[in-house]
Amino acid sequence: MHKNVKTEANTSDIQIRKKAARIRLVLTDCDGVLTDAGVYYSGDGEALKRFSMRDGMGVERLRELAGVEVGIVTGESSPIVAARAAKLKITRLHAGVKDKARLLDVILAETGMQADEIAFIGDDLNDAEILKRVGLSACPSDAMPQIISIATYQCQKPGGHGAFREFAELIVAAKTESSLKKPTIPVVHLSTQ
Repeated sequence: MHKNVKTEANTSDIQIRKKAARIRLVLTDCDGVLTDAGVYYSGDGEALKRFSMRDGMGVERLRELAGVEVGIVTGESSPIVAARAAKLKITRLHAGVKDKARLLDVILAETGMQADEIAFIGDDLNDAEILKRVGLSACPSDAMPQIISIATYQCQKPGGHGAFREFAELIVAAKTESSLKKPTIPVVHLSTQ
């Protein structure tokens, strides 16, 4: 794990890696995690949001290297977020969600997954209840203090500037490490004498 990164009290690096190795689905808030929580408005309303390309690579690495699906759960209904999800081939987009913990119940019922197989990264008060219920929770470095106190893992990076990628790499590393520990056939060296 990274130096100087806050982890939940009494949760060791080893415990976090064990939790991360079980993850099958990563859910993320959008504003404040995938973006820097800012938005540009024009006379017509919401015009632009800034996303990190590195976070986008994190989505791809989770899918390709770890077999982990990614979904976006946001309280906003934004065509910009829908376009970003489509670009990243994220099919699990839950927009306009006001009760994220209740959505978790729906996802668990639909997928047959257990809560400890799902991770969530969020930054603000509307993420608190779902963060308490998933197997692995995280927040960007600039999350609200109440969220920092709940999250199992606090990223070194702020929202919109690599926090999602950092969390994704933690999970990819844990799942890769976990798969490498599976029993292998021993190599037998034969003498040529």
